[in-house]
Amino acid sequence: MQRRDSLKQALVGAGLLSLTNGISLMAANTENKTTSNNHTPAGKVNHSVCRWCYQNIELEAFCEGAKEIGIKSIELTSPAEWPILQKYGLTCAVGTGQVANIGDGFNDTGFHEKMYQPYIELIDQAAENGVPNVIVFSGNRRGKSDELGWENCAKGLDKLVKHAEKKKITLIMELLNSKVNHKDYHCDRTEWGVKLVDKIGSPNFKLLYDIYHMQIMEGDIITTIQKYKDYIAHYHTGGVPGRNEINQSQELNYPAIVQAILKTGFKGYVAQEFIPTYADKLAALKEGVQICDI
Repeated sequence: MQRRDSLKQALVGAGLLSLTNGISLMAANTENKTTSNNHTPAGKVNHSVCRWCYQNIELEAFCEGAKEIGIKSIELTSPAEWPILQKYGLTCAVGTGQVANIGDGFNDTGFHEKMYQPYIELIDQAAENGVPNVIVFSGNRRGKSDELGWENCAKGLDKLVKHAEKKKITLIMELLNSKVNHKDYHCDRTEWGVKLVDKIGSPNFKLLYDIYHMQIMEGDIITTIQKYKDYIAHYHTGGVPGRNEINQSQELNYPAIVQAILKTGFKGYVAQEFIPTYADKLAALKEGVQICDI
């Protein structure tokens, strides 16, 4: 009976403690929510966002909303859109155009000639508008070996990289997963991209490290960032799995990842590239920025 009474008393005590902790947690959550709504960017991270994730919002309205959140750049935008961004005091961290094709890229010599002049023009326009990076893609494998992919990419990018050097523009090749979203894409591993950067051997050719894609392909995100920091010019976010919000609904610890990025001395942009599921798309974007604004 004494043992039963003791256990009963312990359970009652545990219940009271749980209730007390629950009340404290609710108060803390309320306080955090209030802080979140009055968030001022810390200034350690240059925040950007990918336009394609918010195509349902008219561009000028999106510029207004992004600027209010503390975002400095709306990227993967084209030269025709840059004057609108500039009107709102925003820039484009990564420029693109119709020539940028994920599947038909530089690993196939058959595409080199038709891509050359459009990319030259895009690089020139980026330089004129203060856009630091222009995106390029490896293209799909279509049975090519890694060695042939490196050789073809280096051959196709050689003149473009030299022109980019003169214009002080960095060409960045995006790392994408070939398991879920981009079947057969060649530049689907960090080491593949690193070897291409070494082969080209220019400070104006680097990688766009997409955290979402590389979590799917490789994992070990923080160690990879630390090891290959000098090869990376830009970062993209996204929740895994699903490529939605980067909060606790997914498996990546974004505050820790961003902290690791900053510790490498990175001064470029970190761009939100998740597909929002919230009815209020800008609220989802604001949440993502705040998660990364350590």
